[in-house]
Amino acid sequence: MFLPENPHRRIILHVDMDYFFAQCEERERPEIKGRPVVICVYSARGGDSGAVSTSNYEARKLGIKAGIPISRAKKTAPEAVFLPVNMELYRSISDEVMEMIKSHCGIFEQESVDEAFCDTTGKVSDFEEAGLLAQKIKDEIRQKAGLTCSVGVGPNKLIAKIASDYRKPDGLTVVKPGEASHFLESLKITELPGVGKKTGDRLNELGVKTIGELSKLSIDELIREFRQAKGIWLKQASQGIDDSPVVEREGTEQIGRMTTLKADTADPGVITEAINKLADDVHRKLEARKLSFKSITFVAISTDFKTHTRTHTLSAAAKDLDTIKNTAHLLAKAFLAEHPVLLRRVGIRVANLEAKKGQRTLVEF
Repeated sequence: MFLPENPHRRIILHVDMDYFFAQCEERERPEIKGRPVVICVYSARGGDSGAVSTSNYEARKLGIKAGIPISRAKKTAPEAVFLPVNMELYRSISDEVMEMIKSHCGIFEQESVDEAFCDTTGKVSDFEEAGLLAQKIKDEIRQKAGLTCSVGVGPNKLIAKIASDYRKPDGLTVVKPGEASHFLESLKITELPGVGKKTGDRLNELGVKTIGELSKLSIDELIREFRQAKGIWLKQASQGIDDSPVVEREGTEQIGRMTTLKADTADPGVITEAINKLADDVHRKLEARKLSFKSITFVAISTDFKTHTRTHTLSAAAKDLDTIKNTAHLLAKAFLAEHPVLLRRVGIRVANLEAKKGQRTLVEF
């Protein structure tokens, strides 16, 4: 695994998808674009029981925030579109996007379904070139996935992550090493990743409201208030110091691909053709990483936007294309026989992956 020789010469990008869940829904349902969209986690109690997962910017302007009860959100913005979380859809779109980002990285680290770090040290010569690369990534994601993202470029992961949030949505912020202190100075202390409400409130009680003010506190004061580990971290973070490397994760959980059909259909021939193309793509990824699999899943999204899955687990690990195709065809056939519905998107996923002993691989969601 490649790591830069000098952590002080890193050029790091942090790519953060804008209001990702809601933006995925807008992509799939163009008619709701421009309206307040709220993504909800409904509880088993039924009705409007549950909480808001996230929302688009139109909804946020109306006061809809993550974590508030759905019932309260509906009273606050009855004109909004309320949709249940559809992780299968979000993961499939995330997979598309992460492959694009990964192709531009020296080292790639997926932080979550909608965020990733990219170490471009050695791939670009300076921060100006890194900014151009960041714009190229943004343009590619917009053109190929139909989504916007915000990118931060910095000398370390901390600065890059804060920078990606600086001009959201659809932002691009480049912070060079000598500019870090000035960039951080006027930002609220809660802009530091890892500073939550409790820590923020205590710092406010100490008269500290900005990162610049935090940087002026002595390390002894911070250790006294927050104990050693957190006190030292707060002092370093407030000065823009972060030596943690971008690290490729070991182990692979699953590889999947989805596609939108040209027209809503239940035609087995059309679905079979789509499965074959998806299987070819998945198999190429498996071969490139020298992986085998033990389970295959067929994923279908119907015209009512419900997600359906059918999974088959093999008795022994396999790695050939025919097993992927044949199993996916059987799963699709069984699903269509049981659910005669029109489909708008289909996908396949392989999981329970195994690599050759000692091989390192990347996590794909």
